[in-house]
Amino acid sequence: MFPMVTGFMNYGQQTVRAARYIGQSFMITLSQANRFPVTIQYPYEKLITSERFRGRIHFEFDKCIACEVCVRVCPIDLPVVDWKLETDIRKKRLLNYSIDFGICIFCGNCVEYCPTNCLSMTEEYELATYDRHELNYNQIALGRLPMSVIDDFTIRTVLNSSQRKNG
Repeated sequence: MFPMVTGFMNYGQQTVRAARYIGQSFMITLSQANRFPVTIQYPYEKLITSERFRGRIHFEFDKCIACEVCVRVCPIDLPVVDWKLETDIRKKRLLNYSIDFGICIFCGNCVEYCPTNCLSMTEEYELATYDRHELNYNQIALGRLPMSVIDDFTIRTVLNSSQRKNG
């Protein structure tokens, strides 16, 4: 009879412990119910990118001296720099500059090591296309500045989740 009583006591303790765990998890679930949703409605709401975000590369044709440092520091030798040597002035003249963003890994080495700062990272991250050949940007496409997310009046910007909770 003694083992039977201790068995019932152990069963009762385990039942109480299980009910306590279920109650604690239910309280956690209820505490999450009054929070704002984390997801955003993407085409209509966009997150503001961080200060050091590595988006599409912006290129300034006039500043480039065709030194090809960007090609040498790129882990995949991606930027294509076409130049012609001007013998009378002993300088390179840049003819064409292009980057294929379908291959680019957005490491930022080209921007970091450019001696004339003709390359910079933008906050543009919407590069999706139906044709991969459209991702090969020449100097004209690289020279376009993207519209800032903050300045676009057609969408609502979302700073981050901590500021959304307070507001």
